[in-house]
Amino acid sequence: MIIDVHAHWGPWFFTMDVAGASLATMDRYGIGKAIVSATEAVIYDAPAGNRALARVLDGQDRLYGYVTVNPRRLGEAAGDLRELTGPWVGIKIHTDYTGSPVTSPRMRAALELAAEAGLPALVHTWGASVLDLAQVCLDIPELRVIAGHMGADGHRHAIEAANACDRLYLEPCWSHAPAGRIAEVVAAVPDRQLLFGTDATLIDPSSAFGAVAAAGLTGVTAERVAWRNAAELFKI
Repeated sequence: MIIDVHAHWGPWFFTMDVAGASLATMDRYGIGKAIVSATEAVIYDAPAGNRALARVLDGQDRLYGYVTVNPRRLGEAAGDLRELTGPWVGIKIHTDYTGSPVTSPRMRAALELAAEAGLPALVHTWGASVLDLAQVCLDIPELRVIAGHMGADGHRHAIEAANACDRLYLEPCWSHAPAGRIAEVVAAVPDRQLLFGTDATLIDPSSAFGAVAAAGLTGVTAERVAWRNAAELFKI
């Protein structure tokens, strides 16, 4: 079993013909379940994208949804969290597309919404911002956060962040795959805080699969990364 905790549904504004590729891509790589956010919701209109995704999630059992939250439109976000029903298991927040740094008051308010809803929040992190996310997580009781991309080129900051807050999880997808990056993180972070994500369909899952395979994970750690931690965190 593999659970992809960082995936998407819907077309991108890049020149990519992947709008309908989610399930086919999952089948190609043996991904049993994926937690997806609507591309429209992430980059343009959160309420409209969330509702479009709701229609996709209805009646199937392989895709689970992130309610995408725009910290600059918190009233709409609260409404979505009240009104959307079905297999919604987390919240997605993209700091860059919404112009909402982790340290901003709007972002803190958005993460407080996640904590109140009892849902884990997948947050886009890059560089040292993952350290800021750890501090916000420490400041908000019951909040559970996933550092999307585990800081990308800031993976050493991600190590520090995860060790500072045991409610912060690391997800490794990135468009680059520096040698030893994932192995270094796995050696320094409790394996219960590690997840697997691909950034499909923006990035082909082969990138994440290759990077994780190069880390040589075995036994309980490999199982935790592949699916067990995700199943426990999202209750699926």
